[in-house]
Amino acid sequence: MLRVITLNPYRPLARTPLAVGTMLSLSLVGFPSVSADSAEGVSEAVTPIVSPFDERSYRVLTLENGLQTLLVSAPDADKAAASMNVRVGSAQDPEDLQGLAHFLEHMLFLGTKPYPESDAYQSYLSRNAGSHNAFTAPQDTNYFFDIEPSALPGALDRFSAFFLSPLFNAEKLESERNIVHSEYMARIRDEGRRENDVVNQVLNADHPMTSFSVGSRETLADRPGGEPTLRERVIDFYHQHYDANVMTLAVVAPQSLDTLETWVAEHFAAIPNRGLDVPQIGTPLVDEQALPLTLERASLKDSRQVRFHFPIPDPIDDYTHQPTQLLAHLIGDESDGSVLAVLREAGLADGLSAGVGHRDGEHALFSVSISLTPDGAEHLDDIEATLFAAIDNIRKQGLEEWRYQEQANLREQAFRFQQHGAPQQEATGLAMNLSRYPVEDVQYAPYRMDGFDADMHRTYLNNLTPENMLRVYSGPEVESEHVSPWFNTQWRKVNSTSDGTPLEGLALPGPNPFIAEDLTLLEGSDEKPSPLIEAPTFRAWHMQEDRFNTPKVEWRVSLQHPSTSYSAEEAVLTRLLAQWLNDSLNESLYPAWLAGQSFNSYAHSRGITLAFSGWRDGQTPLIERTLTQLAEADISAGAFERIKFQLQRGWRNAPDDSLMRQAQRTLGEALLTPQFSSEALLAASERLKRHHLEDFRRRFLDALYVDAMAVGNVSEAQAKHQAELIRGQLRPRLTPDNITQLTPLNVSADAPVLHPNSTRDESLVLRYLQGDAATLEQQAAASVLAQRLQTPFYQRLRTEEQLGYIVNAGYSPLLEAPGIALVVQSPDTQSAVIAERMDAFLQDAEVRLSELDDEALAPYRQAVYERLTQRDTRLEALANRHWQATALDEVAFNRHEQRADLALEVSADELRALWNSLREGQLDIRFDPEDEKSDVKAYRESLEAFAR
Repeated sequence: MLRVITLNPYRPLARTPLAVGTMLSLSLVGFPSVSADSAEGVSEAVTPIVSPFDERSYRVLTLENGLQTLLVSAPDADKAAASMNVRVGSAQDPEDLQGLAHFLEHMLFLGTKPYPESDAYQSYLSRNAGSHNAFTAPQDTNYFFDIEPSALPGALDRFSAFFLSPLFNAEKLESERNIVHSEYMARIRDEGRRENDVVNQVLNADHPMTSFSVGSRETLADRPGGEPTLRERVIDFYHQHYDANVMTLAVVAPQSLDTLETWVAEHFAAIPNRGLDVPQIGTPLVDEQALPLTLERASLKDSRQVRFHFPIPDPIDDYTHQPTQLLAHLIGDESDGSVLAVLREAGLADGLSAGVGHRDGEHALFSVSISLTPDGAEHLDDIEATLFAAIDNIRKQGLEEWRYQEQANLREQAFRFQQHGAPQQEATGLAMNLSRYPVEDVQYAPYRMDGFDADMHRTYLNNLTPENMLRVYSGPEVESEHVSPWFNTQWRKVNSTSDGTPLEGLALPGPNPFIAEDLTLLEGSDEKPSPLIEAPTFRAWHMQEDRFNTPKVEWRVSLQHPSTSYSAEEAVLTRLLAQWLNDSLNESLYPAWLAGQSFNSYAHSRGITLAFSGWRDGQTPLIERTLTQLAEADISAGAFERIKFQLQRGWRNAPDDSLMRQAQRTLGEALLTPQFSSEALLAASERLKRHHLEDFRRRFLDALYVDAMAVGNVSEAQAKHQAELIRGQLRPRLTPDNITQLTPLNVSADAPVLHPNSTRDESLVLRYLQGDAATLEQQAAASVLAQRLQTPFYQRLRTEEQLGYIVNAGYSPLLEAPGIALVVQSPDTQSAVIAERMDAFLQDAEVRLSELDDEALAPYRQAVYERLTQRDTRLEALANRHWQATALDEVAFNRHEQRADLALEVSADELRALWNSLREGQLDIRFDPEDEKSDVKAYRESLEAFAR
């Protein structure tokens, strides 16, 4: 039996929040009247607060077993998705078995009674264009997937078995313990986890969120004496904490609500209800008697930060008023007079953020994080004094109703025109929100600000004092005998004099002048972009779009210059110019960003792209202001040094990036030209002065070719007016023939093994199999072959052979050149052994491929087709896809659709022919901790010479 609450879209412009359980009889235009006794099974009706333009249908089911489910019928969705949120996580780990909740999450994927094969779930999703994952947080474990809609019933059947009849397969227990350990080792150099490991040493040791949450071989080992066994502990934990009463399920799919209700009831009604409640944490997070406290900890990267943490009550109970949002806004402001602005001007910092973290339902930390320059690391007390001076300003004049109302109006505006994400993303967020908020607010809670309560705000603000502060500085120079237990971070307590001098110039922000007023929606959508202006030196495209129900526009403007990749110096200058433009506009345009207008400048191989995103109203002056700044603004000495330091910091830290990222970068350096290594860019930057950038800006703007595109709720006439403004200010003079193109190179027959320049401790193999023809036909065939390989590769090398946590195979083109990348990263298996296992897998794959027929290939062809024809769920994604198409010599906005149609026609014989060429074009990127870096530049130059 079901208790049904039907959610009817609520479309007023003003908010009228309703308490959960309110009995209603509504008659809204276009929607049926619903009352408490209007239909069998309806015991109460709650109207959710949803966007006025949300055309989806909602229904909440509370199954007889207590499982609360939110169903979303989204007729236009190309994917179906589901997410199960379980309100238990690492905070419930036993003291003697840390990481158990995370380990259980892994074990549920490895077979159930109706589907005992360890890859049954993954294989089904893969064959039906699906994907899946899960995560364990301190108070939640969330499982989610998406899939081709017609395959949703089978996916729900397999998914629900996780919570009905998992096998806890004894044969997989040890292998998955090794996988969890590999995941731990893959994260051991993560700076955020390293800092949390230190902070946990001074928080309340009795608080369950200070324990080690990931798990390792040691923490997940059988206890001395062997009783109970690890498997028995896993099963006990599952029965003690997994219960329909503490689960929330969200399903987003194109099917009707009635159909979804039938499927959910069929598959999830048998989940046991053991009468469990959501675990509560009553232990204080911080021993406030130990505060104030100052720590320092060593960073592995060449980066410096200081964080100020203040214990506060968890604001979740006050979510309808969002009392910490205004505080975070005022402290995190970046406009003139803000903490960041005065620190930037003094050369002490280059970034700041503020917000709430470490939340447990009762307690939390309000944190201010500041990214420092080396000079800033020498003035921590002055920075602290400046922060508290800003907080004092808020106490004196910041808690004003007009400031709160301005933030509330902006959030209301954002909610009104919100764009739904991909179904999987939506389902995950809704399942989590359903576990925390009343039904009416599952969509609205993050936006809701019901009114200014000065006393409530002051309660939170009063916690931001020097006496209630934990200050944590991180920098590469810190050394100590204290080492954190799980992430091996050196740290120490220090005495803080707190006698710094606040910087002058602090001021609270004034009313925001950038708030859009004209938010009318223009009706009409184009199928694809069409030429707006076509000239030898300037080309502009336009696509009007109303399907996202938002009066926003995405502009992309590519400023292309012949020399931007001519040398490492020119490449650095291009990056400096793009970064300087962002930096120089930061204070003046920060209010515009708050109001929903954003701008970003980024460098690429052909020049610089200016990306504008935001409301149609007010975008023209933003574009004009940006172009004027680019051409005329002074490049100050302080700004030049700041942006050069930021870029150099990234290049210096490149060897400590994730090993996967380093391998991908090495692949690009080897097979794309022109391309420069991090070392080459760093060396070039050290030779450059401010006058070099000033000279480059002049040369750059004097010789441009410009491509532009507007996608969104903008008419052709207005887009043309903006395009003419862009052309008039930039005055382009070159044609596309003058611009250097990024070119993929062919792997040589005797390709050497290449080693990235890395300081990591893991091993890795990235094997790249390159096609021999950049045609749509071969791209389609390679996509289908990659789809077929991904699940067995993952199953064999990760699940069965336990080589590492990061294991994947997928389609990986270099520009338009098709390719397949196989990746394994391991904490303790040498790359030579990984390569041997890859060889064995590929040999077996070749045998299976020789036996493959077209009927067996059909699901993989269809999966590729579904993925390529999936509609964009956000305006930005649509704009980016079309924008990428303009970079090709032959512009075709339907290339995805063309490749999708070709994928349906790929035959087994074509895959066998493709396999031979892929195996001939093979390049290995390998790394072991003792490896010397390869001369990747020399290899690329040899390929370039051969190509000539």
